Amino acid sequence: MYAIVDFVGQQMKVEKEGKIFVHRLAAAEDTTVEFDKVLLLDNDGKIEVGAPYIAGCKIKAKVLSHMKGDKVMVFQEKKKKRIPEI
Repeated sequence: MYAIVDFVGQQMKVEKEGKIFVHRLAAAEDTTVEFDKVLLLDNDGKIEVGAPYIAGCKIKAKVLSHMKGDKVMVFQEKKKKRIPEI
């Protein structure tokens, strides 16, 4: 059993008892969150496709922890012609 769900503008495949990483989710840790934007649902070979979402279908998830992403290093280079001579 799996479903394709729209999380904050991203479409992800979720499975029962599976773990996913979602960006920008405003919920406290150890709380349950419901998502009602289910695009596709596969229940043991029976596929149901929404137009655009499946009515009455909700996915429940538990927030395990909040993480920070990798630090982004930005380098800026200048042209040698613009460096003033001494």
